[in-house]
Amino acid sequence: MRVGAKYIFLVAVAMWPSATISLAARAESTPQDVFDAMRSSFQPAKAKGVHARYQWDLSGPNGGQWWIEVNDGTYKMGKGKIPDPNVTFIAKDKDWVAICHNQLSGTWAYLTGQLKVRGDQGVARKLGEMFP
Repeated sequence: MRVGAKYIFLVAVAMWPSATISLAARAESTPQDVFDAMRSSFQPAKAKGVHARYQWDLSGPNGGQWWIEVNDGTYKMGKGKIPDPNVTFIAKDKDWVAICHNQLSGTWAYLTGQLKVRGDQGVARKLGEMFP
């Protein structure tokens, strides 16, 4: 693991989960609840000029695959697999929800392997700006 990449990702984790603060931090929250909450936080101005594909592979009873594609100020979101993602987030469903509700430190989750990030760390960081 490169120190620079780790730092960039930790900044992204620190910025991005704020999108879900409006969603009550409930034990029964699911990854789908998190993605639904993200829809209302999208900032088109921050996504101008951005062309990126994000993939989530979440295991567990409420797990599955989700994706977001950002294209110059717009986005599409869905379930399933997107071809050629720039960034892939891998975690257990409950860990992802906990991270997004600030119940599990992003630093701790990343360093312990509970959250894995594959791909372009700069693009990962940008997600927090577009979905604050």
